[in-house]
Amino acid sequence: MRRRQLILVVFPSLFLLFFFLYFSFVLFNARVASPSIAKSKLAETPDLQHKQFSLLIGILTCPDKYERRHFLRLVYGIQASPLADIDMKFIFCNLTKAEQRAFIALEILRFNDIIILNCTENMNSGKTYTYFSSLPRIIPRRYDYVMKADDDVFIRLAPLALSLEPLPRLDMYYGFVIPCSSKNPFVDYMSGMGFLLSWDIVEWIGNSKIPENDTYGPEDKLVGKWLKMGNKAKNRYSNKPAMYDYPGTNGRCSHELIPETVAVHRLKRWDQWLHVLEFFNVTKELMNKRSKLYHM
Repeated sequence: MRRRQLILVVFPSLFLLFFFLYFSFVLFNARVASPSIAKSKLAETPDLQHKQFSLLIGILTCPDKYERRHFLRLVYGIQASPLADIDMKFIFCNLTKAEQRAFIALEILRFNDIIILNCTENMNSGKTYTYFSSLPRIIPRRYDYVMKADDDVFIRLAPLALSLEPLPRLDMYYGFVIPCSSKNPFVDYMSGMGFLLSWDIVEWIGNSKIPENDTYGPEDKLVGKWLKMGNKAKNRYSNKPAMYDYPGTNGRCSHELIPETVAVHRLKRWDQWLHVLEFFNVTKELMNKRSKLYHM
């Protein structure tokens, strides 16, 4: 009987002692190991640890432009910036054909870079409003900036990120100011070729009655109108001459290609794209490699 009582007293005590020692050992080792673990993770993903801001680029296009999307995936897939965490999505409205549902489903499964908005496909009847106003509700994260871009523009991601680095992260409106001759970003609005808003303005578009009640008309002009009526975008930046239309396509909005380019607009033909890609030597990395698999 006494022996049994002794066991009942000693065994729980030993168990508690063992648990305390084990917990202390684990905690000590975790504290000792954590710096090396942190270092190893930093070494594995150095870029992600040092990104200074995030950017979502939405390319507004149409469901049937399969070839253009695949080409743009190549053009942007080989670009990167050490300054910014940049995501790119293709944006269009509800699908209307059986082949769209089948082929675009394949794209989504393979690339996961498509957003289908709840709207009827259009250019100046509310698509841009639907894009901005929907984002806070449908995407799983917030970005510092959101950009709207056309599918006939070539954006150089590293120069874009470099130009954004010193700019404010709030109440921001960035792009190519219209009219073409102006350099004052507070006079009118940014061209639809590619303009950028800070996340707080995107949220405002989704909540304010000002844009909700005024969605029909030239989409880039409307955005400028909303911001003026709402007293928004006190921080504005027009990136001229680094953003422009392709040479010879649009009067004073066009000029020759320049090394400091951020965006070239109105690339409607393959020869124009070829000229741009060759000028910026986009495939130079491949040209510097030797392989038995191909001869360029």
